[in-house]
Amino acid sequence: MASVFSMIINGDIPGRFVWKDDDVVSFLTINPVTDGHLLVVPRQEIDHWESVEPALFGKINTVAQTVGQAVKSAFDAPRIGLLIAGLEVPHLHVHVFPAWQIETFDLATADQDPDPAALDVVADKIRAKLREQGHEQYVSD
Repeated sequence: MASVFSMIINGDIPGRFVWKDDDVVSFLTINPVTDGHLLVVPRQEIDHWESVEPALFGKINTVAQTVGQAVKSAFDAPRIGLLIAGLEVPHLHVHVFPAWQIETFDLATADQDPDPAALDVVADKIRAKLREQGHEQYVSD
């Protein structure tokens, strides 16, 4: 059975994408710890991060860094958090989010019922920053 992330990537269920390339996508999580909380996910279904091919893992991290720079700028954050938890969905994903304090790194504090309209605004804000940074070919509308 395909993971929920594969279903989002394939368009079977909606996602708020900010980045798409041949190997990696990034979209807003539906349970953000802060505004701007993204997931960076390989298109290939890989459960454990330690099992991913090094070249693909490098690409995932490059995309995480790129979208992280956009998030940092969009939300004027002092830091960008990066986590690999791997417990929520059996498909490798990296959490990228603006961080002001260590408590932001606690996924248990994530908003379980965010306003969909607010998520749309957040996605648009990040997409605009990615375009400003010259990444328009990867920015999803």
